[in-house]
Amino acid sequence: MRVTIFDYGAGNLHSLMKALEGPGRDVRVQVDPATAADTDLLVLPGVGAFEAATQRLAPGITVMRERLASGLPCLGICLGMQLLFERSEEGPGEGLGVIPGRVRRMNAARLPQIGWNEITDATDPVFDESGLSSVYYANSYVCEPRDPSCVVAWTTHEGDRFPAAVRSGNILGVQFHPEKSSGAGIAMLHAYLGQVQR
Repeated sequence: MRVTIFDYGAGNLHSLMKALEGPGRDVRVQVDPATAADTDLLVLPGVGAFEAATQRLAPGITVMRERLASGLPCLGICLGMQLLFERSEEGPGEGLGVIPGRVRRMNAARLPQIGWNEITDATDPVFDESGLSSVYYANSYVCEPRDPSCVVAWTTHEGDRFPAAVRSGNILGVQFHPEKSSGAGIAMLHAYLGQVQR
């Protein structure tokens, strides 16, 4: 199974690569978005700014959209989840738009939210399989899907309730960092990988 992390030029991808490794998996990093879409699983990592990431995405955005529309599994983490949406208040740029909606600034006095927070109302099997309930965040922006039925877990920070995870077919977006969320976070990643490998 080819697992490709699309590198849009921000953050250390080493911990994410280690978390995704396992028997029968070839984990690689790719900077060309069109080439990154030639894989069995696309991972959009979770560090950086929306505008800069969309600039790196732009040359291959059509290819990536076509592959996702045809059923390519994709895991979006933090900023990667936000790139699944159409646009962001954080800055200009065009997201993939595979989940209709936008990204907004959190309604909270203390930003960014950095640290552990609870997940509530989790309905996706990856949460049941991993036992994940408390996760690590580092975010100031959150996703606002047009159709909230795609939300498969929620979180609240300073009274602002927002999606912790969204799902559309083989596409899973998580606002938190599973690779930094202890053993249960790694178990959640492997539960998702197991789903797409079946």
